[in-house]
Amino acid sequence: MAITSWSHSKLIEFEKCRYRTWLLHDQRIPEPARPLPQGKSEHANDRGTRIHQAAEDYVRGVRDDLIPELEKFWGQLELLRVMYEDGLVSMEGEWALDKDWAPTEWNKGWHRSKVDVIVHHSKTHATVIDYKSGRKFGNEVKHGEQMALYALNAAVRFPELLSITTELWYVDQDMVSTMVWPRHRAIASLPSYDKRGKALTNNTDWAPNPNIYSCQWCMYGPWGTGHCTVGVKKQK
Repeated sequence: MAITSWSHSKLIEFEKCRYRTWLLHDQRIPEPARPLPQGKSEHANDRGTRIHQAAEDYVRGVRDDLIPELEKFWGQLELLRVMYEDGLVSMEGEWALDKDWAPTEWNKGWHRSKVDVIVHHSKTHATVIDYKSGRKFGNEVKHGEQMALYALNAAVRFPELLSITTELWYVDQDMVSTMVWPRHRAIASLPSYDKRGKALTNNTDWAPNPNIYSCQWCMYGPWGTGHCTVGVKKQK
């Protein structure tokens, strides 16, 4: 059985454990709901969705107030709002590419990326922005790869761009990570992502590849749904 499309999150998941990827994306077996950490009243995914929607609504002018998590980014969001009114900002883009790295429809995509915001400063320069409601520290490598993939997508999708800026807005830390990608540097990552994406979509061996880093938090293990019995034991 093959999985025919990939995203950054699915690729990272696959490279951690093939079997988990197959259970979630081929068999469509949902992970059980994780209990809320002590003192928390909202799951991280629900919180992230709420923050993303509030930011989009503010920039679009649907609402004039900012939720507490976004108040420190008032200046940046206000600027986005002005540029949106000028037609320079697009939001919640569904970018899909085929196996030849050509833009295509979302439901036909081989690679898919959802983009929170893209600002077209000019015909040759754009900024791709992603809102992050989680922590920055400990995720530097994963988030760096995500920025590289955003830059590659933008370069392929908009061939007139000569430079792409990528920004991750960490709303909880009041921090912004910024990288500037000349066109040739953005395109340079294509062979690597092509190889990794094809490794996923051409894969036919979905056997578990257990390791202590993935297995101890996997909800398909014996302490979760029980679908996987070969994982590394959960650490106490």
